[in-house]
Amino acid sequence: MKIGIATRNMEAWSSTQLREALTKHGIPYECFTFPKLVAQLGAKPAFRVNNTKLIEELDALIIRPIGRGSLEELIFRMDMLYKLERLGFYVINPAEAIEHCADKYDILAILEDNHIPVPRTIATESVNEALKAFTELGGDVVVKPIFGSRGIGATRLVDAEIAATVFKAITFHHGVIYLQEFVPHGTSDIRAFVINNHVIAAMRRVAKSWKTNYSQGAKPEPAEHNPTYEELAIKASKAVGCKIAGVDILEGLDGPKIVDVNSQPGWKGLQTVTKINIAEEIVNFVLSELKK
Repeated sequence: MKIGIATRNMEAWSSTQLREALTKHGIPYECFTFPKLVAQLGAKPAFRVNNTKLIEELDALIIRPIGRGSLEELIFRMDMLYKLERLGFYVINPAEAIEHCADKYDILAILEDNHIPVPRTIATESVNEALKAFTELGGDVVVKPIFGSRGIGATRLVDAEIAATVFKAITFHHGVIYLQEFVPHGTSDIRAFVINNHVIAAMRRVAKSWKTNYSQGAKPEPAEHNPTYEELAIKASKAVGCKIAGVDILEGLDGPKIVDVNSQPGWKGLQTVTKINIAEEIVNFVLSELKK
């Protein structure tokens, strides 16, 4: 048996943890970045990386951050994952789940379809409609890039003139204006880590401002057991087809709301507040899936 790890950075903490967990199990691995992957049509092997034939020599592929790139590069990477799946190769997370989770509008639309509470959100390509939405959402909104992560590019707007300037800048660069009502939540939120429809660990991310991303300086603290939050996290990950997911929960005044489902979550911060070895849990799950 041999497992592949496709990652943006082979030396990243989470990827290193996976490699160590595989080594502990005595399982060899091939760790590589997507630009190294070669796809062939009309010839064999269908996929190769370095000197490894993926389908012939690997048993599964774990997707860590798929990486930044142009639209063409990202679409090609997703095309390859879909092709691997059509050939019967085990990819985790599934390509469809990764695709859904990469799109903030799509992910919340799916959650809403499944009766999962989400913040009120309005998306448009029109500056005038966005200004109307700004007022409709109470004049206190968070504008986010539809494709983005780690809180990068998310901006809180409370002034109509500044909002108009931001909206015009977004449309000038052919972006979509994605506005979300600001949900008062103090300076913390909950990240639940789901594997195979079970929350294996959770943390409270405590920040100095409304942005609670660990990558932006939020401090992890152990989260108290909350069956309601766990049920929502599991329901959200199932709705988008994630076998592994990081689910972000805001504690609003009118109840919890899911703001994101991450199909390629890191767990460096979470690992500091849980005794569970998350990388080992992931490896154990992949091995159990392969035994099926």
